[in-house]
Amino acid sequence: MSRQVRTKAIVLRRTNYGEADRILQLLTLDEGAVTVIAKGARREKSKLAGGIELFAVCDVSFIAGKGDMGTLTGSRLVIFYGHIIEQYDRLQFGYEAIKQIATASQQVTDKAFFHLLEQLFDALDDLAIDEQIVKSWFWLQLAILLGVGLNLSTDDNGMKLVEESRYDFDESEMSFVYKDNGRFTTQHIKLLRLMSAQSPKIVSQVKDVDMLVDDCLWLSERIVAR
Repeated sequence: MSRQVRTKAIVLRRTNYGEADRILQLLTLDEGAVTVIAKGARREKSKLAGGIELFAVCDVSFIAGKGDMGTLTGSRLVIFYGHIIEQYDRLQFGYEAIKQIATASQQVTDKAFFHLLEQLFDALDDLAIDEQIVKSWFWLQLAILLGVGLNLSTDDNGMKLVEESRYDFDESEMSFVYKDNGRFTTQHIKLLRLMSAQSPKIVSQVKDVDMLVDDCLWLSERIVAR
């Protein structure tokens, strides 16, 4: 039996269908990833068109039927993160993040994926926050949700990571390795811990973050790529 659903949603993908319709893949707050058809959405005076923008949070209503595809019955734009599309690199990373979340949310239904993408859009939209910080933060957060979060407590031998020590990172073991002249310092470890627990805006306020963030990005990208 069909049912009416109203929830917040983020558009993951839009595909033109027929003469005037659109097929939408949505990440919803309450229903996880869903696919709906927006009938007539490409017509000039469609009431649905303005509420299904990319890089936005929307209020949507749809009828969930017996099959895999529902029917969109209402949409309203809540927040549009317009600054993202003003800078090419931020836009491209936004697309990459959407792709990653779309894949992950098909496997696991969890509101945390919606909140992660919402927070990412908010951070990318704030042009005062270094893009490298946002990227590092996103990969670390995604890794946590996927159950492959970075071990920031112990090294490859199970020894506690200690102050004033240096480490390299073993990609095959996904762990820090003690080394006198290693790439990663106490400051790197502290920054990675902060990124794992706080928002990009808070991370951006750390002293000398610009001197550390490139190494953190290198590392965080490899956690999800394994």
